[in-house]
Amino acid sequence: MAVYSRAMTSTAMLIMGAGMCGGNAAVALREEGYRDRVVLIGDEPEVPFGRPPLSKTYLRGDKNLSDWLVRSADWYAENGVERVSARVTAIDASAHEVALDSGDRFAYDRLLIATGGRNRRLSLPGADLAGVFGLRTVADCEAIQRWAQPGQHAVVVGMGFIGAEVAASLRQMGVSVTAVFSGSGPLARVLGDEVGAVLAAVHRENGVALVADDRVVAFAGTEHVENAVTTRGARLACDFAVVGAGIEPSVESLRDSGIAVDNGVLVDQQCRTSVADVYAAGDVANHLHPVFGRLRVEHYNNAERQGRAAARAMLGSNEPFADIHSFWSDQYEHAIEYVGHARRWDRFVVRGSLEERAFLGFYLEGGRLKAVVGLNRGGDPEINEDGELFACKALVRDGAEIDAQSLADESMDLRGLAAELSA
Repeated sequence: MAVYSRAMTSTAMLIMGAGMCGGNAAVALREEGYRDRVVLIGDEPEVPFGRPPLSKTYLRGDKNLSDWLVRSADWYAENGVERVSARVTAIDASAHEVALDSGDRFAYDRLLIATGGRNRRLSLPGADLAGVFGLRTVADCEAIQRWAQPGQHAVVVGMGFIGAEVAASLRQMGVSVTAVFSGSGPLARVLGDEVGAVLAAVHRENGVALVADDRVVAFAGTEHVENAVTTRGARLACDFAVVGAGIEPSVESLRDSGIAVDNGVLVDQQCRTSVADVYAAGDVANHLHPVFGRLRVEHYNNAERQGRAAARAMLGSNEPFADIHSFWSDQYEHAIEYVGHARRWDRFVVRGSLEERAFLGFYLEGGRLKAVVGLNRGGDPEINEDGELFACKALVRDGAEIDAQSLADESMDLRGLAAELSA
C-alpha cells in the first residue's frame, strides 16, 4: 500500500465539495502520484457518487447506488484522503485558509471549489407545503419515493432533464402525472421544438398530461399540497408535486474572497480562478472552453472529467480542459444522447426519422456543426467508438463546415467523414 504523509498538518490539497466532481478530483490526485495531504470537505452525508439514478433507477427502486460511487467508502481511508463533514463558510485567499461552519480553519496549498449547485427554489405561495419536493439529494429522492404510491397523482413542474426523467419514472411507478412547463415541449429549450414535439408525443403516449406554455404560480392545500395553480388559471389537483426548476451555483462561501463570480466561478481553460492557487470545476464552474467559449455545464460527464482535469492543473499541468461536452437521458424505453454545445442554431438537419423516433439531429450555425442529438440511435459517444455519435464528437471539435445534404444522407458514413475532415 502506498504511504501518505500525515505529518503535514498545516497545509493540503483542499477540495470544497464532496460530490461527484470533488471525489473525482481526489482520486485523480492520487492516481497522478500526489503523496501529501488531501482533504475533502463537504456536508454531503454519502461518499461521492453520481446523481443520475436519483431521477431514474434509484427513484423507481430498480437499483441501488453502488455502481455510481466514485470510489467505495474504504478507498478514501486506504488512500489517505481525509473526509471532513462540514461546510466552508469563507475563503481567505491571502492567508490560504478556509473557515468551516464547525469553527475550524484549514490551510491549503491549492484549493479546488467543487461545491456544485443547489436547487433553484420557487418563491411561490404554498411552496413550503408538505408534499412539494425538489430533487438533488438521496434524501430528496427517498422522500419522493414515500409519496409516490400507485394511484397517487403528481404535478411535475418543469420538463427539463430532471422533470422529464421524474415524470417518466413516476408513470412507471403507477403514479398519474400532470407536467407543467413554459416551453413548447419537453427539453425544447435545449433540443429545439422539433425534438421537443417528439418527446411530448412519447410522454403523452405514456399517460402524462402535458400543460405546455404555462407555469405554476402557487400551491394550495391545508396540511399538504392539494392543488397547483397556473398562470392561466388552471387548478391542478395533486397528492404531491416535484419541482424541477434547475439549479443555482453554490458560491455563497466566496463572498469577500476576491474570487471572480458570474453565473458560477469564472475559470480559464486550466480551471484556474482569478485568485492564485484556487481552482474550480463541475456545476459551479463557468469555464472558458477552447471550442465553445465561456459556459457553465451541469451534467455528470462534465463533473467527472473536469474534476480530474482540475486536479491535474493543481499539480502543474497546463493542458486545457477541452472535453467535447456530452450528456444522456433515459425516458421510458427511449435513449437520448447529445454531444457538443449549441446555445443557438440557424439550421436543424435530421438523419433518420422523427416519426419513427430513431434519428440523429444536427445543430448548425453558419454552416458549422455545433452539436448533435441522437434518439434511439448513435450509441454512447463515450464508450462506443464505432458509433455515429463518437464520430460526431470529432466533427464538433473541429468546427467542421458540412453540407446539410451530406449530414442527412444515410449513405454518407459519418466516421469516414470525420476522418477525412480531420486529415
